[in-house]
Amino acid sequence: MTASSETEPTVARTTTAPAVRLRDATLSYGPRVLWSGLDLDVAPGEFLAVLGPNGSGKTSLLRVLLGLQQLSAGTIEIAGAPAQRGSNRIGYIPQQRALEATVTVRGSDLVGLGLDGHHWGLGIRSRRERKRRVAAALRAVEATEYARMPLGLLSGGEQQRLRVAQALVSDPSVLLCDEPLLSLDISHQRKVSRLIANQARERDAAVLFVTHEINPVLPLVDRVLYLVGGRFRIGSPDEVMNSATLSELYRTDIEVARVGARLVVAGADDHDHHVQEADEA
Repeated sequence: MTASSETEPTVARTTTAPAVRLRDATLSYGPRVLWSGLDLDVAPGEFLAVLGPNGSGKTSLLRVLLGLQQLSAGTIEIAGAPAQRGSNRIGYIPQQRALEATVTVRGSDLVGLGLDGHHWGLGIRSRRERKRRVAAALRAVEATEYARMPLGLLSGGEQQRLRVAQALVSDPSVLLCDEPLLSLDISHQRKVSRLIANQARERDAAVLFVTHEINPVLPLVDRVLYLVGGRFRIGSPDEVMNSATLSELYRTDIEVARVGARLVVAGADDHDHHVQEADEA
């Protein structure tokens, strides 16, 4: 079975309305087209990995979904409504960057921003309800012990666990993850990836997971959206992550091999966007 074509709409796994829907979506900067004619449905609970080299439009796609960037053409919906800035339908997990030891913001304060960040001031929730929601999110990611700890004293993996709680606290329909595994060792990459996938499926939230590290998330992925030079493919990992499909996308010879449970990709000009063989050694 071949990968989905560039113009065919993808098929949701169930009859449930999609958490994310793009139709004939195009994003360009002047004459440079990042992607065009993108039709995509992401079902509730589905885990979609967004892959591709630097500059292919992965983070720009997240910005469109967040309402921070307008499409050049086409339409986009989040849980049946147009994408808009500050929507509580979306949880966002940013790139992992370790914080300085001098940062004194507590873990519970960071998580609470997932509620307060959608409103001016403390928003519309009561203080008791806010406290309950924050505590529940911390328990969900097994981070209750970090609630009163300054972020600067936590490890990168512990900080990222709190960012997952922050993204979940508003009970979103969609989780957008922008390189959440950066700066984490392979053990924490796997733990954070599983945590995101498990929590999303329990809550029936769709996941769009931008990453350069496919191997830690490969067992969790339902489908892949692969962006390269204005072209794209959508399909299962087996349909997309193979030599024929990637060679067609890159318009050069690409070799994809399985080594145990890992994928090893060779031949692309930008080697850092696929899999890092040394990471799993």
